[in-house]
Amino acid sequence: MSTAMQPHEIFERPPLTERLWLIRALRGETIGGILLLIGAIIAILWANSPWGDAYFALANYQIGPAAIGLNLSLATWAADGLLAVFFFVAGLELKHEFMHGTLSKPAQAAVPIAAAIGGMALPAIIFTVIVARTGESGDLAGWAIPMATDIAFALAVLAVVGRKLPIALRAFLLTLAVVDDLGAITIIALFYSHGFSLPYFTVAVVLLGVYAVLQRWRVRSPFIYIPLALVIWWATHESGIHATVAGVAMALLTRASTDPGEAESPADRLQRMILPISAGLCVPLFAFFAAGVDLRSTGLLEPLTSPIAIGILLGLVVGKPLGVVGTSWIMARFTRASLNPSIGWRDVLAVGLLAGIGFTVALLITELAYEGDLLRLDGAKVAVFTASVLSAILASFMLIGRNRHYRQVAAIEDADEDQDGVPDVYQHQDSAATGVESTSAPTADAGDPPSSSETTH
Repeated sequence: MSTAMQPHEIFERPPLTERLWLIRALRGETIGGILLLIGAIIAILWANSPWGDAYFALANYQIGPAAIGLNLSLATWAADGLLAVFFFVAGLELKHEFMHGTLSKPAQAAVPIAAAIGGMALPAIIFTVIVARTGESGDLAGWAIPMATDIAFALAVLAVVGRKLPIALRAFLLTLAVVDDLGAITIIALFYSHGFSLPYFTVAVVLLGVYAVLQRWRVRSPFIYIPLALVIWWATHESGIHATVAGVAMALLTRASTDPGEAESPADRLQRMILPISAGLCVPLFAFFAAGVDLRSTGLLEPLTSPIAIGILLGLVVGKPLGVVGTSWIMARFTRASLNPSIGWRDVLAVGLLAGIGFTVALLITELAYEGDLLRLDGAKVAVFTASVLSAILASFMLIGRNRHYRQVAAIEDADEDQDGVPDVYQHQDSAATGVESTSAPTADAGDPPSSSETTH
């Protein structure tokens, strides 16, 4: 006889140590999102100014040792090199989530993983259906473009209009983004790699094994790891697999457990050290080189009329939130889960709309899908920009309408009357066993749909 699945709460308050890790990670991503937007805006304005030719000459300027296959354009260095750092950080965050965060407990992991998969699958299906019916066969190469979420861009939006969004929903958004990144890098490795070379691939795999052994032996010297990481990246690049895969592979092999006497694991330490470089330098520079689209001859509206653009727009603006919220709701009912009382499904929808901001990784897949085809490439990039802005605007309207409720929740969640640096709600939790009454956050508005546990009985 099967045992009935026990009810549980989703989007619950994270443990104190996880809350501190999340706040630090999200703060770094927020600053990076602002810099990303600045880099993208500069690129668009420069590319469409009277000096636009100089921008494209800079992006196409080649540099690097040709003898080892690395005489690459600056734009390629940004996509293959700088984004490898970005994916390394994303991989470290994913490893943390699997070991210590939301994904470490199967009951809690089911909803965000399902939401991420739904948020990737539905946009890809929408794009494929639209392009297959109205476009040309070559257009279908971009089916994966609307699958990714840009956490930095989304957090930059939150910094303006949703600063008090509950930490549980911020954690959900971060989990969605890092699972999306893993899905995206898997798709890039499987579908957007060219000219596979077994010898170089073997070298990369063997050196990744060396990296794993060094982690197991607790080797910490950067004088060993930095040259090793560079050679792994080069071998991956030469193997025909996109070089960013090396970043995720090394991250997932990094130790995420702490030894006695260690304040933090190597994965958390590296994430803390490298996140400012990734968010503050690597991603903004990639955005600068990837965002420059020449609209001087076509204008803004003409590229948006192509089947590719329509597929991307509907995939990100409609498919993303529907995929995220729909699969979350289905999984909540299937697992008999109830929502955190202070969170309603409209708040999950706002997060789903934020997930429709698909800037950095979407641009990377765009360049891989339509490499050498400027007409398709520029149209897809304009659609990514437009869809991201529309998603941000729609999410902002929903967040602004809920900001009063979020402030009430934050007033309780962040209260620290004894000024000891620990929010009082965590001290109430610890003392609950002794009969001390804990403080409850305000419940979501009555207008929200009932959670699954309220409708199952």
